[in-house]
Amino acid sequence: MSRIGKQPVVIPSGVEVKVEDGKLIAKKGNISNEVEFGDRVKVKIEDGKIIFEPVGEDKQSRAYWGTYRALTQNAIDGVTKGFEKKLEINGIGYRAAIKGKELELLLGFSHPILYPIPDGIQITVEKNIITIKGHDKQKVGQVAAEIRSFRPPEPYKKKGVKYVDEVIIQKAGKAAKK
Repeated sequence: MSRIGKQPVVIPSGVEVKVEDGKLIAKKGNISNEVEFGDRVKVKIEDGKIIFEPVGEDKQSRAYWGTYRALTQNAIDGVTKGFEKKLEINGIGYRAAIKGKELELLLGFSHPILYPIPDGIQITVEKNIITIKGHDKQKVGQVAAEIRSFRPPEPYKKKGVKYVDEVIIQKAGKAAKK
């Protein structure tokens, strides 16, 4: 039995939730998130709560049960609070700036990297911190991972792009012979 799947998702006030054609749509104001279920789980809305049930008793159905419950919780959290990731740029001459609808990154290459900002994502830059905000958790995480992948942190001088809460363990350099 899925411990996560058993728990109902509470619908906060001001959020509209509809289930139609194998999709759950959470909407608040002009922000909306969708979760597609297909025929993998049964979804019911009762007393301001969303209740999930597995379709079968096989292992895969139980896995989908917890997964779709978590995805639904993330969709509702996204329309109410939103999600945020912060990246830190370390290195001499490494910079970031917003130029129109693109993020310009100077990361020690011979050319600047221009990253187009996707729809539904807001990026701000303060000194060496890049803040990525949005209502879709998966999209926010994907954008953060793509920006980090341009210059991942290296363990010798700790230069590169890293998550703010990420810890890089510094390695000792090559020791000289005496």
